[in-house]
Amino acid sequence: MSKRIDSHQHFWKFDPVRDSWIDETMKNIQRDFLPEDLQPILKENQFEGCVAVQASQTEEETHFLLDLASKNDFIKGVVGWIDLRNENIEERLQFFSNEEKLKGFRHVVQGELDDFMFGAEFRRGIQALKPFDYTYDILIFERQLPAAISLVKDFPNQRFVIDHIAKPDIKSGSIDSWKKGIEEIAKYDNVWCKISGMVTEADWKNWKLEDLKPYLDVIFENFSVDKLMYGSDWPVLNVASDYNEVVKTLEDYIAEFSIEDQNKIWFENAKTFYKV
Repeated sequence: MSKRIDSHQHFWKFDPVRDSWIDETMKNIQRDFLPEDLQPILKENQFEGCVAVQASQTEEETHFLLDLASKNDFIKGVVGWIDLRNENIEERLQFFSNEEKLKGFRHVVQGELDDFMFGAEFRRGIQALKPFDYTYDILIFERQLPAAISLVKDFPNQRFVIDHIAKPDIKSGSIDSWKKGIEEIAKYDNVWCKISGMVTEADWKNWKLEDLKPYLDVIFENFSVDKLMYGSDWPVLNVASDYNEVVKTLEDYIAEFSIEDQNKIWFENAKTFYKV
């Protein structure tokens, strides 16, 4: 069995106001999710570690995740939040720069207007990441792919990774415009992609591997095994599945791949991208 890292999961102490995106349709994740909840699940699925990703947009969130990481060896890296539009962005990055487990940042762009990534302040923030060797996670809906393409093209030396394969509408089966966007963005050497968050874009109650397969085909054809990494999106995945099932879905899809290629998807690519 090769080594494994989960490149994308979350921790939170549930707060109904701050976490209002976790609405009534997601009742089963309206509670705390902490390292002691995840560690046995990782162990059961032969994962040696994970990367914890921000879920709320405050520096407190970054401190919270770094504190958990300092107390739990299996949390190999943190993708935090920082106000990239802050005019003191360099100063804030300097402040965090001695945190070894802090690997990069993310903003919930899916909740912003479609032209958000064209904003001058945001782009100045992206530019500030490179000297600190920080990564940036792109969290968008499919319709925001054009803005993401412009971003990765204009910052060729910045390492980017697309979360949740850019959230295509798997439930309806629509694929064409998303596929065009993926074909375009995958051409850029500085862009990776996480195989994550797919089950929550599918029909929560009735999805099956056949529903995901066309989308998996597209990302594998375009990103290749050198740029794709597994991410669970735990605990959000619990609204549509469970951890073991999501792992098994990918295991089944890549079963015929060489051991070396499987190892890249489960471990090497996340290790390389996040330097964990």
